[in-house]
Amino acid sequence: MDVAVYNKSGENTGRKVELKDSIFAIEPNDHVIYLDCKQYMANNRQGTHSSLHRGIVSGSTKKLKKQKGTGTARFGSIKNPLFRGGGRVFGPEPRLYDFKLNKKVKRLARKSALTYKMQDNNIYVLDNLNFDEIKTKNIVGLKNNFKFDDKKVLIVMSESNKNVYLSARNLKDVNVVTASELTTYDIMWASILMVEEKSICVFESILS
Repeated sequence: MDVAVYNKSGENTGRKVELKDSIFAIEPNDHVIYLDCKQYMANNRQGTHSSLHRGIVSGSTKKLKKQKGTGTARFGSIKNPLFRGGGRVFGPEPRLYDFKLNKKVKRLARKSALTYKMQDNNIYVLDNLNFDEIKTKNIVGLKNNFKFDDKKVLIVMSESNKNVYLSARNLKDVNVVTASELTTYDIMWASILMVEEKSICVFESILS
């Protein structure tokens, strides 16, 4: 399908670029989108949570009373989880939350997410995005030109651009990524995708 190309001022340049149906017009798979986003969030978890079980908590290990003949329950030390100040039972331990996901599944998830954005007409192609200086108002002006005031915007660059990245860093509703680093989570987070024209070739090489 053909999509219009815009400039930084929000004006239609009159040119059109072709987006492949095999990437932007497939039958979306909701479950793989869920799995890919779940993996992304799981990989971001620190997993450093810990607790003091009876082997770690400080205290004496002296047996408080004899094993049998007292008529009450047996217990070995003050670290017993039933006592105040004792160890915690079944508390969290440091662990990794990451899990494996096949490359083809992750690729399908990204194509499904891009298809949803395309169906809602929320993908805009820019001919060239570059700023002479690092100014947050450059990105604010870009959003205003397209009337994206209250929407989350994901800017997809063909390659790393320091001026664009640093100009958007101070805005919580704008994110800048390169096409090769684009994730399903990023796509689903944003309401609008502003894609640099050169990055479409990167999409085709990675997702085809």
